[in-house]
Amino acid sequence: MNTPINLNKYKKQKARADKKAQAAENSVKFGLTKTERLNAKNETQKRDAHLDGHKSE
Repeated sequence: MNTPINLNKYKKQKARADKKAQAAENSVKFGLTKTERLNAKNETQKRDAHLDGHKSE
């Protein structure tokens, strides 16, 4: 005879695993802070302006 499975423990384990997977997905999706995003945007704008200044027509 098989040992009985506690469904409450199984449900809680599954819920924890799902939360952990969602957290990992969100950290990739929304991983940068506001300051980091602004710094990256400013660096991109400076680089683009520098390159535009060196274009020959």
